[in-house]
Amino acid sequence: MGKEFFMKAALKEAKKAYNKGEVPVGAVIVKDNEIISKGHNLKESKNNTIKHAEIIAIEKASKAMNSWRLEDCDIYITMEPCPMCMGAIINSRIRKIYYGVSDQKSGACGSVIDLTEYKFNHIPKYEKNILKNECREILQQFFKGLRIKNKKE
Repeated sequence: MGKEFFMKAALKEAKKAYNKGEVPVGAVIVKDNEIISKGHNLKESKNNTIKHAEIIAIEKASKAMNSWRLEDCDIYITMEPCPMCMGAIINSRIRKIYYGVSDQKSGACGSVIDLTEYKFNHIPKYEKNILKNECREILQQFFKGLRIKNKKE
């Protein structure tokens, strides 16, 4: 199982968010080539700004591992993490980030800022553009739908 396999699992999570009217971002955390947790955005439905896919996946992985240290884990995210999520990724000591599409408005893995350039006690590696077109497409569909809906109102 490679990067594309795990990103497809993250895309399934993004589709769950899409179907709930949430910004379609999904994340999965992988240890030893096995998915140990999944998450998708729930910010709108939970009225909670921290309910991002990555935070939810980290919470579930920590519970599954019975540890906040996720050192031997990688995270696959359909969109580049924001500064809040990068902070959680850094603090949970996730080994590597794989993401699909860059976020030019709030990305913290090279687009707006690159938090891996700072001298934190742990610095995850990252790789971008995994299934980029598929990850971009679901976001574009979502925001196109929002614009159409808002035009009608």
